[in-house]
Amino acid sequence: MQINEMIRDKEILVIDSDGKKLGVMSARDAQMLAYEKNLDLVKIAPQAKPPVCRILDYGKFCFEQQKREKEAKKNQKVMSIKEIRMFSTIDTHDFETKVNQGIKFLKSGDKLKVSVRFRRRAIAHPQFGEELLERFKEACSEFGVVEKPAKTEGRSIVMFISPKATKA
Repeated sequence: MQINEMIRDKEILVIDSDGKKLGVMSARDAQMLAYEKNLDLVKIAPQAKPPVCRILDYGKFCFEQQKREKEAKKNQKVMSIKEIRMFSTIDTHDFETKVNQGIKFLKSGDKLKVSVRFRRRAIAHPQFGEELLERFKEACSEFGVVEKPAKTEGRSIVMFISPKATKA
């Protein structure tokens, strides 16, 4: 942002600290007005014709802007991706444990990356992994929806599940 002597435009639209338009004037005249009030001249909208400048306390302006940014950052929800890895020859109880873990992640609002790895010669039967992911999808269907369907990547099949939107 340009302030005080940095503003080199010939004509600028000046707004007072109270929000009243003072009209179009030279940058030097606007600077004198700002100095009389012990305030700063700040270019608010440089792309406008003529550029818009405002007379205000620059330190206070920066502080309030940081405060607004901090408040906006507070309201953001950071979504992380949790990964669940399984092998194509997983046992029933282990599968149920993985499903429960995935449901817990989805309830907390995280995305889920479910991958099925193939060991040794199991890669010859990718249908087992696809069936496993299909069962996982059905078990989690109440809490999440498939964002990216199952896709083969090297020796594994990967699927992404995102949490269902909660009704507020």
